[in-house]
Amino acid sequence: MAIRTSLAVFLTVLLTVAPVAAQQPQTPIFRSGTEVVDLYVTATDRNGRLVPNLLQEDFVVLDEGEVQEIVLFENEVRPITVVVMLDTSASMTPSLDLLMAGAEQFIIRMLPDDRGKVGAFNDKIQILPDIEFTGDRDLLIRELDRLQFGNPTRLYDAIGASIDSLEGVEGRKVALVFTDGEDTQHQIGWRDVLEKARAAEVMIYTIGLESDYFNGLRQVRSKPDGRLKTFAEETGGGYFELKDSDELGPTFTRVAQELHSQYVIGFAPATRDGKLHELELLVQRPGMTARTRRSYVAPEGP
Repeated sequence: MAIRTSLAVFLTVLLTVAPVAAQQPQTPIFRSGTEVVDLYVTATDRNGRLVPNLLQEDFVVLDEGEVQEIVLFENEVRPITVVVMLDTSASMTPSLDLLMAGAEQFIIRMLPDDRGKVGAFNDKIQILPDIEFTGDRDLLIRELDRLQFGNPTRLYDAIGASIDSLEGVEGRKVALVFTDGEDTQHQIGWRDVLEKARAAEVMIYTIGLESDYFNGLRQVRSKPDGRLKTFAEETGGGYFELKDSDELGPTFTRVAQELHSQYVIGFAPATRDGKLHELELLVQRPGMTARTRRSYVAPEGP
């Protein structure tokens, strides 16, 4: 049973807010070898606005507290491969149209070299299309109509499945996950999901929504899972917590803008021990902050 009705009203929202970075030329994907750790970085000012004009000397990379030499720096658009994974459990019924419209806003803003799939989770997990990732935005929008709804919320399983689907993909890998509730049923725990994301170098963006719905007995208000912020912070993505479903469209648009406005910073790790290393990225300009993953698994070898 399809979960979307009419999206006509929302299709026109924010179409004029195209990211400035999208106007830049595409560059080939940088494929990290064993010698370079690449970081995808979102820089913002104190008002949360994206900052597109920072220089290499504005950043400091710390690996286990030690300053690293930056051997790669780019601020051009990089293609993404993304899984847009949506919570379609029963609590989302009142807001499904707005959710699908928000997802469309993200898909519309995919660039020609971007690739994606869409998915849904409840008591089942779907990821479409069944074949390879596609850059056909019209096809991805049609696939939204095929997503089904159910009852429990298999949030952790859904994130794990998104990461698995990105296996073998080169370049920047993203799982964009939306939910309005907590994980209520899973086969894989949140720590295992985080470990899987770190190992696969997948950036997780999460959107949580508080929503009112009837649970069969009374009207209740949902609360997004507390691990959403952890997933985003640890992997270098972003976390957005919403109070109203009207914020969905602008938030999905914001995620698209961020992904097309990121810096790429690379360093050659001095220690090759195969262990998890803590990372910290500093910005030396006043009022600026930078977000990237907080750890990496060092290569092994002499």
